[in-house]
Amino acid sequence: MSSSVTDTVGTMLAPILADMGLELYDLEFSGGVLKVTIDTPAGSPAGVDIDQISLVTRLLGRELDHDENAVPGRFTLEVTSPGLERTLRTPAHFAREVGKTVSVKFIAESDGRRRVSGLLVAATGADATVRLDDGQTVQFPISAVEKARTVFVWESQPKPNSPEARQAKRARSTTSTPQEEANAQ
Repeated sequence: MSSSVTDTVGTMLAPILADMGLELYDLEFSGGVLKVTIDTPAGSPAGVDIDQISLVTRLLGRELDHDENAVPGRFTLEVTSPGLERTLRTPAHFAREVGKTVSVKFIAESDGRRRVSGLLVAATGADATVRLDDGQTVQFPISAVEKARTVFVWESQPKPNSPEARQAKRARSTTSTPQEEANAQ
């Protein structure tokens, strides 16, 4: 039954998202919760903002009110963005996130591993490949994945007045213009 719900809701969402220049990242209906995850097109400079999420919630809510048979019984509508650390469930999710750090847990042990994390270097309709920190690559079928997500990597800043910070400051000062130097003083 949830497949027909997601198909119906997906059809309702398509024109709303197209008009707003957004994409459907994921759609789930489970336990009385209709979870709609929206995103900007791949390669966009920014993600979805709260105003866009609010507008999609209102427009989809209105559509669902008009078609009382779209979702059976009582349900909660949740519209969200995928966030920095995105869940990867479909081949399209993996393909979209190539070049990012991922963490993958397999349904069963594969090549002596139950988990891998590293750089997602390739993804096809059926398989994905992750390069580990030691340079090895692990290829696996997406159907063997129990849970996967992108991992946001925080860039560390050098401590103030450390040798690294002083070196970065010197590098910045040698590339600054005379006007920037005058403004800095």
